[in-house]
Amino acid sequence: MAKKIVGYIKLQIPAGKANPSPPVGPALGQRGLNIMQFVKEFNAATQGMEPGTPTPVVITAFADRTFTFITKTPPNTYFLLKAAKISKGSPTVGKGAPVGRVTTSQLREIAEIKMKHMNANDVDGAVRMLAGSARSMGLSVVEG
Repeated sequence: MAKKIVGYIKLQIPAGKANPSPPVGPALGQRGLNIMQFVKEFNAATQGMEPGTPTPVVITAFADRTFTFITKTPPNTYFLLKAAKISKGSPTVGKGAPVGRVTTSQLREIAEIKMKHMNANDVDGAVRMLAGSARSMGLSVVEG
């Protein structure tokens, strides 16, 4: 018989840097899950990634206090900032010069990485979505 699911916990944790402090500890503690077990498993699952990469994770909590989790690809904004080689987007989008630029080939690379977690029918659709995100962060999209 399948286990009874008591809830889902969505967190964004830097790859390889999960620890029992907030937000991880309280989120798992209120469901009665083993915090250290999650920390060890998450850090092991993300050790191949670049340390500190923000990694969304969905934890499925079961009634018998066990859990499973799925890691997803980092957010689009993380990839866009990395491609533009800047630390943050523009505070005033549309007013003044763009803070950085990304090329359509960089957007295509990001789209191919993110495709399984994006709501797009094909890579071209995903590239258009990323171009919109880039513009809303104050980045200019150039051919290349």
